[in-house]
Amino acid sequence: MYDYPAATTVGVNYLPYILFGAVALLSWLVQINFQSKFRKYSQILMSHGMTGRQVAEKMLRDNGITDVQVISTPGQLTDHYNPQNKTVNLSEAVYASNSVAAAAVAAHECGHAVQHATAYGPLQMRSRLVPVVSIASKWLQWILLGGIVLLNIFPGLLLFGIILFAMTTLFSIITLPVEINASQRAIAWLSSTGVTNYETDDAAKGALKAAAYTYIIAALGSLATLFYYLMIFLGRSRD
Repeated sequence: MYDYPAATTVGVNYLPYILFGAVALLSWLVQINFQSKFRKYSQILMSHGMTGRQVAEKMLRDNGITDVQVISTPGQLTDHYNPQNKTVNLSEAVYASNSVAAAAVAAHECGHAVQHATAYGPLQMRSRLVPVVSIASKWLQWILLGGIVLLNIFPGLLLFGIILFAMTTLFSIITLPVEINASQRAIAWLSSTGVTNYETDDAAKGALKAAAYTYIIAALGSLATLFYYLMIFLGRSRD
């Protein structure tokens, strides 16, 4: 008689690899889409000629934030808000550009500054995880590698690595509402202040929506990887 349970077990054993591969493919496609959208909307110029720096400074002023500095940072798509030194860091392509993409990105990063100023809960939670994730990221790959190599001798090492990786996964998940909320604040402000208008509103929304997909895929990828290591650990337990 055909052994159906064995066939099912083989399928389960391959499931983590299939899931991981699917997420990796989606991540690649989303990154290509984001870069394509950013290039497209970087060619649409704002009618008033405001640069990313000027947009950021105006949004900060409009929200009563006077202790945050807008600075230029090297690289492409390196834009971020640093709560430690209260700076909105805009990449060179955003800082000096007067495109719709630059305005959207600048407003999004200022959205994080507004979150910080208003003690937005998810941002505070993510900030508390930063020290743990920073330490974990330095040693995590070696702990996981050692855990797999020594799985049959010292399974606790892989379990410790899984716990650390779970913290980074939690960080990715908490990042989602933080990024989505920052984009919502940016879109609402851009439209209400007339920085964007009926001709550029959709382009600004499109740029931020494409960026949001990258965070969603990053969270899914982290979950898939966590599941992969859990399956390795649990598979050893069943042997």
